[in-house]
Amino acid sequence: MNKNAKDSEITTEKIAIYNAVIKLFGKKGIKFTMDDLAKELRMSKKTLYVYFKDKETLLLSTVDYIFDGIKEEEYKVSEDTSLSTVEKLEKIMGVMPDSYKDINFAGLYMLKDKYPKIYKKVGKRLESGWEVTIALLEKGMQEGNIRRIPVPIFKTMFEATLEQFFQQNILIKNKLSYGKALQEVISILLYGVTTKSA
Repeated sequence: MNKNAKDSEITTEKIAIYNAVIKLFGKKGIKFTMDDLAKELRMSKKTLYVYFKDKETLLLSTVDYIFDGIKEEEYKVSEDTSLSTVEKLEKIMGVMPDSYKDINFAGLYMLKDKYPKIYKKVGKRLESGWEVTIALLEKGMQEGNIRRIPVPIFKTMFEATLEQFFQQNILIKNKLSYGKALQEVISILLYGVTTKSA
């Protein structure tokens, strides 16, 4: 096995590290240290460095772990036969595994200056993997449950909103959790802003 293959393996040790990172990020944002992480895991910092050469490498890998988990949840939703197309779409746009409930997404805007490489990776992951969502949008339009819209515009609106959350401290200023803000965005995009009687 070559070194790169070994580095990309998801082991139980790495999963424990990722989950500890998520927990610490929820408490301290990006300010947590490798000492904090070692303490949380009850392992030596030296052992941590066996898996990840530095904090940036660890965070880059954690981004993939988080987004891969989200994609797995999306697949489960898409296969749920008890849900309508619109219900699937709503769930997939806001899908978040239970284990990620501690992530302080509101603080991600701080990555931009301190960890631009990681910030860029988060942006790339947000922009990719839209196949399931697009397929559901198109199915909903065929069924007549979603009005005919240009899919690229819908995608751009959703992405741009999430990027604004990460570029500025909008959520913190308005005392909104990422989860609550995301549900509001999904509701506005899918159902509009007018009341049914309007």
